[in-house]
Amino acid sequence: MRDRCPLTPSLSPRKRTTSQSKTEPPLLRTNKRTIYTAGRPPWYNVTGTTFKEAFVIGLCGGSASGKTTVANKIIEALDVPWVVLLSMDSFYKVLSKEEQELAARNEYNFDHPDAFDFELLVTVLRKLKKGKSIKVPVYDFTSHSRRKEWKTVYGANVVIFEGILAFANKELLKLLDMKVFVDTDSDIRLVRRLKRDITNRGRDIAGVIKQYNKFVKPAFEQYIEPTVQVADIVVPRGGENFVALDLIVQHVHSQLEKREITVRSALASAHQGQPLPKTLSVMESTPQVRGMHTIIRNKETSRDEFIFYSKRLMRLLIEHALSFLPLKPVSVETPQETVYEGKRLSGKRITGVSILRAGETMEQALMAVCKDIRLGKILIQTNHDTGEPELHYLRLPKDISEDYVILMDSTVSTGAAALMAVRVLLDHDVQEDKIFLLSLLMAETGVHSVAYAFPNVRIITTAVDKKVNDEFHIIPGIGNFGDRYFGTDAPSDWYESDEGMDY
Repeated sequence: MRDRCPLTPSLSPRKRTTSQSKTEPPLLRTNKRTIYTAGRPPWYNVTGTTFKEAFVIGLCGGSASGKTTVANKIIEALDVPWVVLLSMDSFYKVLSKEEQELAARNEYNFDHPDAFDFELLVTVLRKLKKGKSIKVPVYDFTSHSRRKEWKTVYGANVVIFEGILAFANKELLKLLDMKVFVDTDSDIRLVRRLKRDITNRGRDIAGVIKQYNKFVKPAFEQYIEPTVQVADIVVPRGGENFVALDLIVQHVHSQLEKREITVRSALASAHQGQPLPKTLSVMESTPQVRGMHTIIRNKETSRDEFIFYSKRLMRLLIEHALSFLPLKPVSVETPQETVYEGKRLSGKRITGVSILRAGETMEQALMAVCKDIRLGKILIQTNHDTGEPELHYLRLPKDISEDYVILMDSTVSTGAAALMAVRVLLDHDVQEDKIFLLSLLMAETGVHSVAYAFPNVRIITTAVDKKVNDEFHIIPGIGNFGDRYFGTDAPSDWYESDEGMDY
């Protein structure tokens, strides 16, 4: 059993006026920056296919029974990265004008199954379980309406789904790996509801009691309480029942351990002796390109020269890559009032995404070539204990699914980090044939790994080396590109992604 954070009895009461559905990546915030302390290990196999779905815990119980408190206690004790809390409160239906007027008078039944958009809820939870990026509505309890801004949620190892009717839909039940019913005395729930609705939702005592007697109590007896029969675990006293919570945490850990997979070592030994794929484009090795490679591969090259010639190669690489974008014919009128038959990008726009940190060095060349281009970033680092790549952070532009994406990293060795980055883009609904992977140097192993998993991704580089050694370094290679470019020396027990490390 792996180490876990101890269960602690102290937890501040929740105060909210909107529904809460959120991702909980492990992080440490300081005054100047945010440090991500743990990464998400691979959730796919060597074919690039999602292999392990998120483990979904369903929490059901009456209104104000302490479901969110139990959820937070589980999150604290699990001590695993990338936990998502999905609240059923986010999925109230959009009310008509007449229904909003009823809600304002405390005469609308928010505890009835018809009040929830189960179709949207099932769709969102199914996609989240499969590892896809999803958008969750935000419900405003003060105005009884959805806000215009929806929250983007992505990257779940564990999903905790809580709601009063979490067990009331057959399709929802199929998505739950563990079903927990939080059982709290009705008098305690009423007191909690009074405090919450008066303090945080702007209601008066009479209105809260009226709504409770007319809707909440009958709905609990008719729709919620009977679903305790489908629960795997019943937790009396909610968040104060540390024995029950510890049993839940132990079971989740055992299930997660069964789902652990290894990717990188399998990539390093796969596809040996195979011909290079047709999706690979290697820049012509002209005397100029060969000369620049000679300079940047030479371990005696100064940092200034290394940066200068790397930038020259990057610019040439990006210009070469742009020639693979689909173009459509267009006619323009010249200053001499004659027509010129030209070409223009056949698509909405181009977005650049760099794999940090070494891939970030290619952004300047991309911006010099593509005016007003949008940029995204993905941080992937190698776990020193497991040797596997882990996703630590990502920031992608909105509506990236409609774009051609130029994915940038300095070197690709086994392809483990590149594979993860492409999988992230696909999870955000980017089309595979719209992804262009660019790198200054690749190993044949990395080329094969990416092409095998994602046969429609265009792979573009300035050179391909044949070998990868036992430490996953490209041979003859280029060394640690990030350290040579930025002038840093990484400690022996710290690693970047396998791409930035040239392994």
